[in-house]
Amino acid sequence: MSLQAILYTPTPQALQILDQLKLPHESVYVPIRTCEDAFDAIKRMVVRGAPAIAIVAALALAVELGPGGGGPSGEDVESAGRARAYVHRRLDYLVQSRPTAVNLADAAGKLKAVVNAEAGSAETVVRRYVEAAEKMLVDDVKDNENIGRLGAEWILENARVGEGEAKGRVAVLTHCNTGFVAPSTSLLFRVFVGRIWVGGDNRGRVLGWDYRSSSIESFIHFGH
Repeated sequence: MSLQAILYTPTPQALQILDQLKLPHESVYVPIRTCEDAFDAIKRMVVRGAPAIAIVAALALAVELGPGGGGPSGEDVESAGRARAYVHRRLDYLVQSRPTAVNLADAAGKLKAVVNAEAGSAETVVRRYVEAAEKMLVDDVKDNENIGRLGAEWILENARVGEGEAKGRVAVLTHCNTGFVAPSTSLLFRVFVGRIWVGGDNRGRVLGWDYRSSSIESFIHFGH
């Protein structure tokens, strides 16, 4: 099974994140049910990587706003204006979990704009927020797949291939302080490495360990 930084299901709404503090020795998923859960996970670096942080925050509020999520009640659901104010307060709270995270602040700003543009009832404000947060996840997955595909294609077209025993092979060294769990999905890494590896003679070798390197084996085999 491929490791994913974020596991989300819209029906019923459920959000889990990979506990990056336990990697590479354990692969443990932590449920996120409220903004407080997300705040704690981001602050303690249970989740890290700018794209993943933003998506976790956005979806945490979506889950909180959903059925049984313990979201707005009383005055906060009396009108669209009060629902918007609730969303703004919760997003401002989440941004404080990592004030320097550019993606987090950017996502919060975009989500605020979405609810600000909704002039219907409190219910429609909540629905528009949830739809926008879920679309952020979909778009991030698509972006990662495209980055991986285009990067792999460029390297295969432009890199100098090996000679001798390494003839026909391309060596790729990557570095990131978070690695393949930085975005919401490992698709970027899997598409990028997978296209280079499978596209050759199936004798590819993945190198470049970081402190989570052993978990790479969960979605790619080493060959020689």
